[in-house]
Amino acid sequence: MKRRVLMSAAAILVVIGIALAWVRIAPAAERDIPTARVQRGRVAITVHATGELRASRALQIVTPPAGGPLTIVQLAQSGSSLKSGDVIAQFDPSEQEFALEQANYDLQLAEQEISKATAETAAQAAEDEVALLKARFDVRRAELDASANELVGEIVAKQNLLLLEEARQKLAQLQVDVASHRATSTASTAVLTEKRNKARVSVDVAHRNIENLSIRAPFDGFVTLRTNMMAFGGVIFQGAMMPDYRVGDVANAGQLIADLIDTTRIEITAKLPEQDRANVNAGQAVKVSVDAQPEAKLQGTVRAVSGVASRQMFADGGARRFDIAFDVSGDITRVRPGISAALEIAGPAFDDATYLPRPAVFEVAGKSTVYVRTANGFEPREIKVRALTSTVAVIEGLEPNTEVALINPNKTGSAPARGPQPAAPRAS
Repeated sequence: MKRRVLMSAAAILVVIGIALAWVRIAPAAERDIPTARVQRGRVAITVHATGELRASRALQIVTPPAGGPLTIVQLAQSGSSLKSGDVIAQFDPSEQEFALEQANYDLQLAEQEISKATAETAAQAAEDEVALLKARFDVRRAELDASANELVGEIVAKQNLLLLEEARQKLAQLQVDVASHRATSTASTAVLTEKRNKARVSVDVAHRNIENLSIRAPFDGFVTLRTNMMAFGGVIFQGAMMPDYRVGDVANAGQLIADLIDTTRIEITAKLPEQDRANVNAGQAVKVSVDAQPEAKLQGTVRAVSGVASRQMFADGGARRFDIAFDVSGDITRVRPGISAALEIAGPAFDDATYLPRPAVFEVAGKSTVYVRTANGFEPREIKVRALTSTVAVIEGLEPNTEVALINPNKTGSAPARGPQPAAPRAS
């Protein structure tokens, strides 16, 4: 009995081995190869992508330069909506108000000094004018006395000449002194005027600094606060959660404390796979679906597609992608920048087109090829591809109802043709 069981098992193993060998050596033409038929109809290509909503305009709120660290005394809450002119942030103005008072004092002092100098200059000019008149009179009198020298003695005549020379020298010296007084007064006035101008500049700077300490929204939008990396004095502990800026925090000039996002204009940016680039052009209509706000009715159009692809080494196996931007219209008040959106881009449509399943197209020696069933098996045939999607290939060169293979009958390892593959077309 045991011997019969062993013999039966051996026979079964022999049969299985023969069957496996037959399968291995059987001609490829006898295997079951899946096929499809060429069809004719309308093919509308739709490209699917995922993008991110972002504001077309955003304003970074930074600490204004005002001579040192500033304390925040008023700050809008993160996520709050603001109208144009509303205060976003207010900083402590006490130091700038003190600087304004000091500048105003310096300005008033300079103006008083200019008034005093003007009065002194006027008094000096009047005094110099009187002295010049007296000196001219003395010269004239000495000239008259000298003109009568023929009538007086020699000693008196010489005395008259000496007095005339002395009067003339005094007049000349006085004229030099008057010119010096005028130059000195002019220089002093210029110095005081410059001092007043400097004080006025200080007043203007203080006024501007005080105005800059109150940052107002230039347009409607909502606020997002930045993380205060200096909350613990610049020391960051491992695992510590840094807080956002809040009232009472101190910020240095130039530090980002918040962003104002314009909600009146929204755009979408996305990455377009290289195989979809040929089916997307500027101006095409886009359907926008937002998971966070499914009831929001949004439409869009393709605004621009980059002409150069970029490669992301650590995403999608390093596949090349094109940057694409969309203009969005509709109920944009219900959505916020930063959320994702599903996009359906209406690509080109082909009327009365010949098409077949995408897997039936192979790339052989750099040419698009299909395998057509004939009486003797499958015959390779070169075709022209007008458009490719992930499911359908629009072609030329085959008649409708032609039967083609969906896998390579020759098993040569040829891969399907690679090319633009926009997703999910509608064929009719």
